[in-house]
Amino acid sequence: MASDRRTLLADSAIDVLAEEGIRGLTHRAVDRKAALPTGTTSAYFRTRAALLSALVTRLVHLDQAELQAAAEELPSLRTAEELVDGMAFLIRQRLTGEGRRRSLAHYACAVESVRDPELREILVPRDNAGREAVRSFLAARGVPDVESRTHTLVTCIDGLVFDHLVSGGEARREALEGLVAAALREDPGVR
Repeated sequence: MASDRRTLLADSAIDVLAEEGIRGLTHRAVDRKAALPTGTTSAYFRTRAALLSALVTRLVHLDQAELQAAAEELPSLRTAEELVDGMAFLIRQRLTGEGRRRSLAHYACAVESVRDPELREILVPRDNAGREAVRSFLAARGVPDVESRTHTLVTCIDGLVFDHLVSGGEARREALEGLVAAALREDPGVR
C-alpha cells in the first residue's frame, strides 16, 4: 500500500505542478489533488526536496515507459521519412493530454534542477528506446560522430516541445525534415 500511496502522491504532485507551477507545489496542494487527508503527503515526503525528488523520479519513469512502448509499437526506422514521422508522433504525444501535463511538470523541474544537483542528477538524459532508435538510424547511415548528432537531434526535439508548449501550435513537418537532413549531412558545416 505504501508504494501505491507514494505513486498516487507523486502523480498528484505532477498534476499540481503542471496546473499551478512550482510555487503552487505544496504538501497541502498534493493532499487536495490526491483527495487524501491533510498531512498525508508530508508523512510520506517530509520535505519539499523529498517531494520534488519523488515527483521527478516518477516523471522520468513515466517518460521512459512511454518511449519504450512507442518503440515497441513502431517498426524500426528505415528511412528519413520514418524518422520524421516518429519525431512528429513523439512531439504530438508530449503536447497533448497526459504528455502535455508531464511536459509542463518536466520543464518546471528542469528549471529547479539548475539550483538542485540532486534533481539534476535524476533528470540527466538517459539511454532510452527513443534515443537508441535515433542512434541506430544515424549509425546505419554512417554519419560521423553519431553520439553528438543523436544528442543534438534529441535536444532539438525537446526544444520544439518546449517552444510549442509556450507558443502553441504544432511542429511543422518541414522543420523536422530539416533537423533530420542536418543530422544526416556528411559535413555539418556544409549547407
